[in-house]
Amino acid sequence: MAKWIAKHEAPAPLEGPIVATVTGGTILWFAMFVVQLPFYGWFADRDLLWWVWCCAAGGFLGLIGLWYVRGRDAALKRHAAEQAERGEQAGEGARGARGGEGAAG
Repeated sequence: MAKWIAKHEAPAPLEGPIVATVTGGTILWFAMFVVQLPFYGWFADRDLLWWVWCCAAGGFLGLIGLWYVRGRDAALKRHAAEQAERGEQAGEGARGARGGEGAAG
């Protein structure tokens, strides 16, 4: 069997408001949990308690996801700042060498 070869390049990953998206999803999971609590007996009578606990688990897993994406976002910003600082230092070194020659001449 022949090896599969891609016919086009993979698209760049989408970068969007990830922290806001995860925060919104976490709030929705917790809201669904709270909305279902008054009907706990109804869910228990029909053997559907997993609905309630699924929403609770979604909310708590969302908190873990929120912690993760905030750390990822902070690391990306730190990396961008370090790259910009390195670019400035390289630019200053080149300007300093040219400026020194112009001042002497």
